[in-house]
Amino acid sequence: MAEFVVLLGGCERISHRPYDVYLYTENFMFSRHVEKQKLLSFLLEHNSPPGDHAIAVRPIIGGAAIGKKTLVAHVCGDERVRSRFSSILHLNGDNFLTILDHGRTMEEMMLVVIEFTSDVGDDDWKKFHSFVIKMGRGSKIIIVSQLKRLARFGSVQPIFLGVMSYDELRCLFKTLVFRSVDPAEHPRLVQIADEFAKLLWNMNGSLVATNSYADVLRRDLDIQFWRCILGKGSRMVRRSLSIYDVHPNTLIHQGHPVDITDFALHPLSMTPYSVNVSIKKELQSVTFGDLITDPSVRTKGDFTLIAWESRIPPYKSFPNFVTSHAQDTHQGSALPGRKRQGEPI
Repeated sequence: MAEFVVLLGGCERISHRPYDVYLYTENFMFSRHVEKQKLLSFLLEHNSPPGDHAIAVRPIIGGAAIGKKTLVAHVCGDERVRSRFSSILHLNGDNFLTILDHGRTMEEMMLVVIEFTSDVGDDDWKKFHSFVIKMGRGSKIIIVSQLKRLARFGSVQPIFLGVMSYDELRCLFKTLVFRSVDPAEHPRLVQIADEFAKLLWNMNGSLVATNSYADVLRRDLDIQFWRCILGKGSRMVRRSLSIYDVHPNTLIHQGHPVDITDFALHPLSMTPYSVNVSIKKELQSVTFGDLITDPSVRTKGDFTLIAWESRIPPYKSFPNFVTSHAQDTHQGSALPGRKRQGEPI
C-alpha cells in the first residue's frame, strides 16, 4: 500500500466532476478536463507513429467560439509540454505554407499548431507535410478548425469539442456572475440566473455571450436590473427569429449583421470584425458592458463594440463593427434586410 500511495502521488489528479476543476477564478480554464488530458497525453507520449517519414497529427474540431484555441493554449502552457519541445510554432490556413520559405531543415523537436478557417487542398497539405517530416523525431502537429473534413489529415483520432451541458453552463454562469458573493443570500437572483442560463443554452452555449452577460450583471446585484437585461436579451432573440427565422447567435457566427437595437435603445446593427471586415482602428471602442449599462457612451456614428476580452490564454478579443441606422429610422424605412418593422422596445 505504501508503494501504491507513492505511485499515485506522481499522477495528475482528475476530479470526478470535471467542470469543477478550473473553477477558482476567471483566470482559469473552465471544464474540458478530459479533452485536456487527451491532448496532453498525445503531446507527451514518446512513441512515434509507424513509418519512417510519419509525423503525429491530431485535429481539434469544434464549433465557433467553443474553446478550441483556449484548450490548445492551456496545454501549450503546461511546463511539461514547454520543456519537451524546443519551440512551438503557430500558423494559420492563410500562411501555413510560408514555412516552406525557410529553406532549411528544422532538426529540433517542434510543436506546430495550425488554425484552419477553410478547407485546404490535399496537394497543399502534402507540400507542407513533406517539409515538416524533416523536423526532429518526436515533433507533433495540432490542427484547429471547425471543419470536420480536415480530420482526414490526422494520424490519430481527432478530439471533438461539443457544447457544454446545461448543468455545466449554468454552473459556469453562476460562478462568473456571483464571484465571491454567496448565491444563497440572493435566492431571487439565482432564479433569474437560471433563466439566463436557459437563454445562453439556446445560443448553443456561447462562451462569449456567457462572459458578456456575466460582466454586465455582476456590476449591480439588483433584481430589477437583472430582469431588465434578461428582457433585452430575450427581445433581441425574438426579434431575430420573427424577422429572419434565425437565432441571432447563428447570424453572428455566419458573419451577418445582427440588430442590437434592444440593447442600445438606438437603431444599431452589429457585424463581427472577424468575418470579411478589417478592424477600423480610428473608430471609438466601446465595451458591451458599458453600452448596455450606459448607452450614452456610444458615438453618433459607427463604432467598435468589444463583446468580451478573454482574461486567459490566448487572451482573445471579440470586436464587432457597429453601424447606426438612425437616419433610416427617421426616414421611416426599415433596417436593411428586414422583412418587416420589428416589435417596439
